[in-house]
Amino acid sequence: MGIPLFKGTEVERLRLAGLAAAGTLAHVAGKLQPGVATADIDAWVREDTARRGGTPSQLGYKGFPATVCTSRNHVVCHGIPRPDEHLKPGDIVNVDVTTCLDGFHGDTSATFLIGEVSSDAKHVVDVARRCRDAGVAVVRHGARLGDIGAAVMALAKAEGCSVVEEFGGHGIGRQMHGPPHVSHVGKAGTGITLRSGMVITIEPMVNLGRPDIRMMPDGWTVVTADGSLSAQFEHTVLVTRDGCEVLTPSELSLHIPGGC
Repeated sequence: MGIPLFKGTEVERLRLAGLAAAGTLAHVAGKLQPGVATADIDAWVREDTARRGGTPSQLGYKGFPATVCTSRNHVVCHGIPRPDEHLKPGDIVNVDVTTCLDGFHGDTSATFLIGEVSSDAKHVVDVARRCRDAGVAVVRHGARLGDIGAAVMALAKAEGCSVVEEFGGHGIGRQMHGPPHVSHVGKAGTGITLRSGMVITIEPMVNLGRPDIRMMPDGWTVVTADGSLSAQFEHTVLVTRDGCEVLTPSELSLHIPGGC
């Protein structure tokens, strides 16, 4: 399957979808606090996405039962919101929002620190955010896909963390998931050549311990094999002639106040 190149009004529709997803993530961030159930986050995403005129892309995708992924502590990705799972001081939680608006998708996530967290938690969240930004920074027309993984992997390794290999970013546009697969481990100068008009997600999953993962019995929830903390950040990115454009821009406060 070919990788689509977007232009003109398609790019504007992608911008609007990205802004809608980023807006919903910011809305949720403003409501997080200790005691919130992850099912509450699902309800907020459902309501805010509808308010913005969109639909939650994740709901029903390959049978996924929720509108958002909520991944706490050692959960790497695809955590399913539950009414009996509550945020506690010391937790970290990734909230992953994907919005379909006018036939186009925008995908973004961030990991939040709930109340007072450990130095390890602060470290892995900070490294994950910087790894995403390092991957974004190398995107431009003519770059190679492997440049992204090489940049992410080098930073994570330098900070004593590891990068999950089994999951990565993806092409996005009229489909939530399409080609190419964007690995967050790789060798610079390898892989397909990026071209202006491509739209991809960059979403490294960074573990405090080893990169190994395991799947839980629900068939969705992925956790670190060694029980270590994991964090993730994600942007949807448009490749341009002189670099890239982040389609899911946001200014988020990652530290959520809260006592014991």
